[in-house]
Amino acid sequence: MESLLSPVILFFVLGALAAFARSDLAFPEPISKALSLYLMCAIGLKGGILVAGNGFTTDLLLAAVAGLALSCLIPIGTFFVLRGFGRLDATNAAAVAAHYGSVSVVTFIAGNQILTDSGIPPAGYMIAVLALMETPAIVVGLILARGGTNLKLQSGNELLRETVLNGSVVLLTGSFIIGLIIGKDGFEPVAPVFETGFNGLLCLFLLDMGLLAARRIRLARNLTARLVLLAIVFPLVNGTIGCLVGAAIGLDVGTTTALAILAASASYIAVPAAMRLALPEADAGLYLSLSLAVTFPFNITIGIPIYTYLAKLMV
Repeated sequence: MESLLSPVILFFVLGALAAFARSDLAFPEPISKALSLYLMCAIGLKGGILVAGNGFTTDLLLAAVAGLALSCLIPIGTFFVLRGFGRLDATNAAAVAAHYGSVSVVTFIAGNQILTDSGIPPAGYMIAVLALMETPAIVVGLILARGGTNLKLQSGNELLRETVLNGSVVLLTGSFIIGLIIGKDGFEPVAPVFETGFNGLLCLFLLDMGLLAARRIRLARNLTARLVLLAIVFPLVNGTIGCLVGAAIGLDVGTTTALAILAASASYIAVPAAMRLALPEADAGLYLSLSLAVTFPFNITIGIPIYTYLAKLMV
């Protein structure tokens, strides 16, 4: 209940209700982009500073390996379920599977803040794990698609730019490295900007995301009941696996929950950009609706509390 009644979730719900009620409430695109850039920069800096203070540990290495393994394996299981129960063709199944193997930065940021407010903050190095998990699923998804269609690959430079050099990956990784370099003392001069206003700006950003997710649901025309069900089952299953893995390698409750959140989340920024280049024949409306309009709201409102509860039981 504490997680469900946090300001972050309540502002997201407010945005969703406003959209369903057809309110004209909206954020200008430049403001939305500025908020996302600020949040990614702040979370990357904080992660780097925490790692700078604690050093590189065995837990960091284990979490990184676990994250990479999950990012590579989750798309495979997801693909075959989508082909069978979901009744999707190979191209669309592969594109959707890549989204669920990758991660949602916004879901992680919201979860990180909820865990911190609850007194169980995850380790700062999870920012690095997030960055590592962004790309492998894209590669696995393209390999799966190659088995069922004539894969139209654009130039290597274009695909590299949309995956490894994607803006969110660059900003998160770069901010993390800056945090490592400057440490706690170097962070103090800019702390008022990245700490004092963080919670308030996160609430505004989640309000905008609630509006966006609900309006995506209203416009969706290609979602079947089977696919909507899978978009809820996938995060539950993947989040549970993330909890089991985190507990097995000895992570604390907050960090185990963070790994579960990463495993349960679905990308709607980096992977769609890559799929538009590599799989232009895949239905963009389908994979965006599933990841952004179904899985993202589920994780923000219900999933994060569930993964936290499971982590507390397992660790």
